[in-house]
Amino acid sequence: MTQQSEDNTSASPELEEAAHSGLLSQLGLIRRSLMASQVRGRIRVLCVLIFIVVAGTAYGQILLNRWNKPFYDALSRRDFMDFLYQLGVFFTIAGSLLVLNVAQRWLGETFKYKMRQGIAGDLIRDWMLPRRAFWLANAGPIGANPDQRMTEDTRHLCELSADLGIGLLQALILLVAFAGILWGLSKGFAIHVGSRYYLIPGFMLWAAILYALAGSLLSYWVGHTLIGRNEERYAREADLRFSLVRVNEHVDGISLASGEADETRRVELHLAAVLAATGRLVAGLTNLTWVTSGFGWVTLVAPTLVAAPLYFTGKLSFGGLMMAAAAFTQAQSSLRWFVDNFSTIADWRATLLRVARFRRALNATEFVRHVASTITYTEGQPGRLTIDNLEVVSSTGCDLIREKIVEVRAGERILIAGELGTNKTLVFRALAGLWPWGTGRVLRPQGESIYYFPRGTPYLPRGTLREVLAYPIKVDRFAADAYTHALSRMGLERLHAVLDVTRRWDRELSADEQLSLAFARVMLQAPPWMLIDGTFGSLEGDALERVLDIFSNELKATSIINIVSGSGIAREPLFTRVVHLVKAPVDPVSAVAIPTPEDARARRR
Repeated sequence: MTQQSEDNTSASPELEEAAHSGLLSQLGLIRRSLMASQVRGRIRVLCVLIFIVVAGTAYGQILLNRWNKPFYDALSRRDFMDFLYQLGVFFTIAGSLLVLNVAQRWLGETFKYKMRQGIAGDLIRDWMLPRRAFWLANAGPIGANPDQRMTEDTRHLCELSADLGIGLLQALILLVAFAGILWGLSKGFAIHVGSRYYLIPGFMLWAAILYALAGSLLSYWVGHTLIGRNEERYAREADLRFSLVRVNEHVDGISLASGEADETRRVELHLAAVLAATGRLVAGLTNLTWVTSGFGWVTLVAPTLVAAPLYFTGKLSFGGLMMAAAAFTQAQSSLRWFVDNFSTIADWRATLLRVARFRRALNATEFVRHVASTITYTEGQPGRLTIDNLEVVSSTGCDLIREKIVEVRAGERILIAGELGTNKTLVFRALAGLWPWGTGRVLRPQGESIYYFPRGTPYLPRGTLREVLAYPIKVDRFAADAYTHALSRMGLERLHAVLDVTRRWDRELSADEQLSLAFARVMLQAPPWMLIDGTFGSLEGDALERVLDIFSNELKATSIINIVSGSGIAREPLFTRVVHLVKAPVDPVSAVAIPTPEDARARRR
């Protein structure tokens, strides 16, 4: 319920930000994503080819429009031979247009997936830059459901952008072409009022413009709320999908706790939010349909009505009337492109808002470098790690290491013992560089890697067991027998036969086996430094004995910093020195608030 309420409050700021930044700013973000991608050259080529094909199609439709006059004149004269000839002309033009339509469809679909390749690839690469995904996840509602923004929203944006963009280009080219035809047909039109004639040059063109303008204004007035309603529906859909995925990932714990009824209630709350948002969208689309369908029906007779005065005054033949009506229909269809596509434009605008805001948030995660009170991370001397006056700040208070300067030398193993109430995991993240909010300095050993071992179930990527053990290093970096030796040392000999099998190992192995596998990975990679968030406390019996033996033999040169509860010191026989993590005498209300991407933008302004 909390997640839902948070996201409900996030819809309005998104819309407010969209109005503030403007459409051009959001389009600029997407354009920069495309231009930074590897497919930018192919996208440019596709744009040129699409323009050529659309222009060719427009020319074919002009020829088809001109064909109306001789064809219908042949019918009115009952000239059978000319009628057959005009049929041959029609099939020639129609065949050419068919080829162009197929080419346009292929180019349009290719443009969609190339555009998606560029935008989604750029978002994923930026999201997976060091520390950025973590910072974004802690930056507020914008960090929720990033998968939705990078996959479904991006796909939808690319498909709508291609369809609307090609449609708009086609409408503009046809408008320019048929505006000239309408002007030529009605350039001498005059209205007879009393004894005077009033000349209205281009009467049919002005009628088409006024007709389409009235429809566009009315469509915007009725349907402008669809942007917000679409955006809200997408946000609620993302919440529902996340809720279902979370249930699926923790189905064993839910079943053991008999929590199905409670989880059903939570999922139904998200489903109700989706249905409510969809209901509001349906109401908006229904209101818009009154306008679009109404104009659609009137359009059936509007071209003939507009051209009728020219026909009845004898300035147009029957064939000329058909040609004028067809030209009016083409021009008016181009002008009312906005009316016909308004619901799609609102959907596109909402999707653009979500993707652009996510893109902006990825850029804004650099804000941590500009916050005044942050922990400093620098490279120190090789073989030495120094923690200097470290204080870690969060919205609930401040934790600090009581010893002002802690220097850890190569091969040394120390405990950071946290008193009751201290946030040991947050200090672990601060030392790892994931949580930079606070004060002090961390000097890391220059040129030497640090292996970070977080609390809880270790992360096991989907892949072969060999890839899991080497992660994130290349598999060929280690000898083939090194993998089996590492498994054997942790009592996992049964896994030798499946080293090259791809599975969901977090589902295949028990929690104890996953933890043993993680220590087998440590043994294989033999890091010079390790920072551990109390994981030794999770080991028992033979597993603990094996780990202690490994660190006493194969990894005796590995330096270790282990953050534990003060009451767990007795279970840590490897360590020779203890430093203390304590609560700082700071009122939580005065603690530093964690900055968000919005704060970063405010600073830049």
